[in-house]
Amino acid sequence: MKNVILLTIDALRKDVLGCYGNKSGLTPFIDSLQNKCIRFTKGQTSGPYTQASFPAILTSSYYLEYGKPKGLSPQRTLISEPLKQAGVVTAAFHSNPYICGFLGWDRGWDVFYDSMEDEVEPRIPYIRGNIIKTKANNWLSSHTKDREYKPFFLWLHYMDIHEPYMPEKKYVDMVGSSITISQDEMYDMFQNVLLKRDVSDPGKVALLKKLYDIHVREVDTYVQEFFDTLEKLGILKDSVIIITNDHGDEFNEHGGLSHDDKMYSELIDMPLLIYDPNQDKGEICDTLVSNVDIPPTIVHLFGLKPVEGFEGHSLLPIGGYPEKGCFGEAIDQHSQRGGDIERDVYFYRERDLKVIYRANLDTWEMYDLKEDPKELNNIINTSPEAEELKSKLKPRVRRWLKE
Repeated sequence: MKNVILLTIDALRKDVLGCYGNKSGLTPFIDSLQNKCIRFTKGQTSGPYTQASFPAILTSSYYLEYGKPKGLSPQRTLISEPLKQAGVVTAAFHSNPYICGFLGWDRGWDVFYDSMEDEVEPRIPYIRGNIIKTKANNWLSSHTKDREYKPFFLWLHYMDIHEPYMPEKKYVDMVGSSITISQDEMYDMFQNVLLKRDVSDPGKVALLKKLYDIHVREVDTYVQEFFDTLEKLGILKDSVIIITNDHGDEFNEHGGLSHDDKMYSELIDMPLLIYDPNQDKGEICDTLVSNVDIPPTIVHLFGLKPVEGFEGHSLLPIGGYPEKGCFGEAIDQHSQRGGDIERDVYFYRERDLKVIYRANLDTWEMYDLKEDPKELNNIINTSPEAEELKSKLKPRVRRWLKE
């Protein structure tokens, strides 16, 4: 039996990866893995920010499936639970407060590090990737020192691309960027441009994107170092590794910054790679898939029976994956924190057509992603397929208020 590793990278846009067409050289190591990967070209996350997306990634269920979340619902099954029950050792290392043990995300893990008791730098609200990597390396070294070690499932989550965008000089130099601003100036950009969602100065938006890109290059080095560790420990050859994001980030594509309650491609498009050391050549899968399919895929890789309650479908074997639409939902951050008016938004996609519905405004949008990849031309009133897609999305709208 193989090991399975899930490597999630917070706020990683699909379009910054070379293997998805970016020419900037930001991800040389991840790009170099392609001859051992299945690359999914039409992956969609189920939400535009961490809380809306991670229920799919780790529980194969949608954000509002069990009402407005107050921590992780006991009705959800974490991927760690059926694996542990089957005798697979489970370990997790991350530093995102929205998926911490206090909120219930530590169920079923033999080891669960969420950094909540660690001190972080005043300006950077997460533990950096090199520390996450070291903790995971130490655990791997200990767990696999006996050659007869039990198969494991390891989840690693890197936060370093996430705002505030304050890359260290060595990574700025690595990208060969001409950026000379200080850390103080970077933090000022975060406070006065990004937090205020101020897109009035295109130069400042472009600078934020450059800082973001440098962090992408940084995380690629962490991924490379992690693979090197697996190789040194002799376990890379026995490990399938899934690499993906939880959501992207916006740089004024649709009038904003960061990742709020929007359902456009810059936030929803999902890079998804399944690395298998025993593959002879790379494969490309153009089927529309969702991150709700990740837990069933992990279960399949361990040779276990499908988990009742998981809403996704195993991505493997590729030929057995059913052609279906993708769905996602979110509530804006103000409503999440107890605002009076729920500002909820939903999307549904089939093939290259996507509808977006804002329930509080009762407004619809529709885009043909093949003809209009930047989603600038709303065809909801002219497309002959609009009503069919609307009818498929409507039953999911505000179902969480009806319970």
